[in-house]
Amino acid sequence: MAGAEPQHTRGMTLIDLSHTITDGLDTYPGLPAPIVAEHLSRAAAEEIYGPGITFQIGLITLCTNTGTYLDTPFHRFADGHDLAGLDLERVAGVPAVCLDRTGERAIELTEADVAGLAGHAVLIRTDHSRHFATPDYTVEHPFLTGRSADLLVAAEVACVGIDSLNIDSTEGGERPVHTTLLRNEIPIVEHLTNLATLPSEGFRFTAVPPKIEGAGTFTVRAFAEV
Repeated sequence: MAGAEPQHTRGMTLIDLSHTITDGLDTYPGLPAPIVAEHLSRAAAEEIYGPGITFQIGLITLCTNTGTYLDTPFHRFADGHDLAGLDLERVAGVPAVCLDRTGERAIELTEADVAGLAGHAVLIRTDHSRHFATPDYTVEHPFLTGRSADLLVAAEVACVGIDSLNIDSTEGGERPVHTTLLRNEIPIVEHLTNLATLPSEGFRFTAVPPKIEGAGTFTVRAFAEV
């Protein structure tokens, strides 16, 4: 959720970079909204366990591309690894940088931008996340160019994230950034938020999905350790 209060622990500040998932949330045009419901209500639990003894068990119907989510190679390629094959070293406690590209639409990274970033998470700040779950989110969203993806691969980055509708342009059917990054097993995290609160470098990034076989994308709780 944008504007979430940072949490302080063990000398670090934890900054939440994920959107809150709510019943009926609209993440991406044409994809079904999540249904957040109950399998076991507290009232029903009392009938099972006794007066005053309550539990709640939720039931969620969720498209794997909901809220802030991560793409693995299987999302794009049938022979790519799925969520169960994700290397945690790419997405858990990874040294990270945040590149400020606010005001740009077709974002063209340079060799200087990615120099020395082997093994790093590269987060692209556009501030387009302020429009999340509104009609404006789908209009002229910022994205990376295909050349930018080539440079990120050459730099051997760990993963790439962006606070926009899509890391690719959606004006046509081609998805060069997804194609290039995922073919090279570089996970993509889309629909990040709160990137304005991050320093440009000197922090760690985490965005870990459940270990699901046969799925290429899933919602994550993304956060930074500053």
